[in-house]
Amino acid sequence: MPALSIGPRVRKSPFYDATLRHGAKAFTVYNHMYMPTVYKSPEEDYHSLVNDVTVWDVAGERQVEIKGKDAAKLTQMLVTRDLSKCKVGQAKYVLICDEKGGILNDPVMLKLAKDHFWLSLADYDILLWAKAIAMCHGFDVSVTEPDVSPVQVQGPKAKLLMTDLFGDWVNDIKFYHFKEVDFEGMPLVVSRTGWSGEVGFEIFLRDSQFGDALWERLMEAGRPYKVAPCAPSQIKRIEAGLMSYLTDMNLNDNPFEVGLGWVVDLNSEANFIGKEALHAIKNKGVKKERIGTVIHGDKIRGNEERWTVTKEGEPVGELTICTYSPRLEKNIGIAILQTPYADENIAVEVHAPWGVLKAETAQLPFIKSQR
Repeated sequence: MPALSIGPRVRKSPFYDATLRHGAKAFTVYNHMYMPTVYKSPEEDYHSLVNDVTVWDVAGERQVEIKGKDAAKLTQMLVTRDLSKCKVGQAKYVLICDEKGGILNDPVMLKLAKDHFWLSLADYDILLWAKAIAMCHGFDVSVTEPDVSPVQVQGPKAKLLMTDLFGDWVNDIKFYHFKEVDFEGMPLVVSRTGWSGEVGFEIFLRDSQFGDALWERLMEAGRPYKVAPCAPSQIKRIEAGLMSYLTDMNLNDNPFEVGLGWVVDLNSEANFIGKEALHAIKNKGVKKERIGTVIHGDKIRGNEERWTVTKEGEPVGELTICTYSPRLEKNIGIAILQTPYADENIAVEVHAPWGVLKAETAQLPFIKSQR
């Protein structure tokens, strides 16, 4: 297998040394930062996530920090959700689209003050986009990447670990809300968010010098609950029907095609980039949609590129991601298909590198998320 060269051009996260000590075997590059992808094995890591509790280095989710007099105006211009009723201490899953309605990113937005926002990014250079929009509109605002690095605590025992470490107050944080705290001298933001489909938290470390200490405190607190280091699990996120930017959607897709129309507030007074184009797209109707897929045959460990999907030999779309689900005991995936075929229980063919596989469409999610 190819190796990943480590060098100064790509940044190490504050948790990098700790992940190596705890057995990280493989890395990817995410927002110009090394991020672990495997510890024991994809399936062993998955079992720790769905049965116990896991700690993830996701510092690659870099933040775009927007502060100043016009911070609310700029943030609203960037995202397709109406933020007029968003309160301080609240987070929202949002989309950033370009002027044609193409998806640029799907971050989590956190409102730290009326004039202070974070966009916790998927893998794309949104800092440059945000700075350009701010400059072009003459907004009185600062747009920067702060020293903020998230680590996730995910799994059915996540609340037990977090309560032991921080106290009972963590159980009072509502889903998609957060609290700013000082923990043993470490400045943190603790949120009830995550990308696993399991109960979980994100801890945003606001000073990278404490990366190693925070990681070890989490591992120590999780020892009674069989804590394990983990990376974002492709198996679990496909089961939960969670989307991944650049894998399942990109600039060539619009929100309605990938099942994210609910994140676009076209009927609000919010003025955001792409609104006019998205109105036109919705009125015209989409030609392709997201759907789950069950693929027959031997276990599939994953795909390195999109695979063509056909119906009786005619191309009808693409399989964006697939894997073998240990709990469902079958191969599952996410596909973007022409609308007539994006319904349940339609027989299709998936063109893998080694041959044509029989498959059928299925409803998403395969397993409902926990909160």
